[in-house]
Amino acid sequence: MVEKIQQQQQQQDQNRVINKNRSINKIVNSLKTTEGDGFIVNRSFPTNSVSYIDPFLLLDEMGPMDFKPGEAKGAPDHPHRGFETVTYLLEGSFEHKDSSGNSGKLNAGDIQWMTAGSGVVHSEMPEVEFSKKGGRLHGFQLWVNLPQKDKMTNPYYQDIPSSKIPVVKLLEDGGHVKVIAGKAFDVESVIRTKIPIQYLHFTLNPGSEIKHHLQSNYNAFAYVISGEGTFGDDEKYAKRGNVIIFNNDSENIKIKSSKDADEPLQFLFIAGVPLNEPIARYGPFVMNTKQEINQAIEDYRNGKLGAITH
Repeated sequence: MVEKIQQQQQQQDQNRVINKNRSINKIVNSLKTTEGDGFIVNRSFPTNSVSYIDPFLLLDEMGPMDFKPGEAKGAPDHPHRGFETVTYLLEGSFEHKDSSGNSGKLNAGDIQWMTAGSGVVHSEMPEVEFSKKGGRLHGFQLWVNLPQKDKMTNPYYQDIPSSKIPVVKLLEDGGHVKVIAGKAFDVESVIRTKIPIQYLHFTLNPGSEIKHHLQSNYNAFAYVISGEGTFGDDEKYAKRGNVIIFNNDSENIKIKSSKDADEPLQFLFIAGVPLNEPIARYGPFVMNTKQEINQAIEDYRNGKLGAITH
C-alpha cells in the first residue's frame, strides 16, 4: 500500500512538471562594456549578478554599432583554451584567422562554431570591404564550456552559412525560429556539439504566444534583442537587453509577445545540459584547476599555441 501511494505521488509530481510552464529564476540587465580594440558589447554574463549558466560561460551582444568608413573595430590576435566560442552575425561582415592557418569570412546570418580545445590564437576583424565602406555591425558571441575530457582536444571550426540554418514558421502570423544548434520544432541543426545544446533565435509578432518543450535537466536562459513580452509561468515582463534565467521546474517554456508592441519580440533562447564540473577561469582560458590555468598561460607565453601569420 505504501509503495502504491509513493508511486501515485511520483506520478502526480511528474504530471505537475509536464502540465505547468517553467518559472523565472531572475531577470537581469546586460551590462555595457568594451572588448577587443574598443568595440562596445552588451554583456549578459559573467557579471556581478550572474557568473555563468552551466554549461555557458559568457554571452556578449556586439553592437549594434554604426561605423563610418575606416572606423570599424574588431578583436585582434588573442588566445583561447578549454571551451568553444560561437559567433552569430546579424549584420555586417567579419574575417577570422588563426594560428593553425585557418581563415574565413562571416556575413549576416552566418555562424562560426570554434572549438578551441587545447588552444589556438585567433583574430576576428571587420572584413576589408566592410571596413572601407562602413556600416552597421551587430552580432553575438557565446562561450560554451567543454567537458574535462574534451578540454585538450584538437582545435577545429564549423563555419555555417545562413542558408544552412533551418528556419521554422510558427503558426499563422506567429513569427519564426532559427534553429542554430540542437533539435527543436521537428528540425535539427547541422552543427555538431560536444554536449546537448539548444541555440534558437525567435521572432514573435506582437500578440503571439509560443510554448516550447525542453527537458527539465537543461539549464535555460533567454536574451531579448528587440521588442518586449512576458516569459515563464509567472509571465514576467522583459524588454531589450534583459537576460531571463529559467528555473528547471518544468518541461515547457511559455513566452508571449506584447500585443501593443511596436515591433516583433526577438530573442535568443539558449539551453544546455550542465557539466557540473569545477571551473577555473582566467581571461581567455577556462579549465578545471588553477594549475591547468597556469599551464595554459605558460604555454601561450612560450608560443605553444602558435601565432597568426599576417
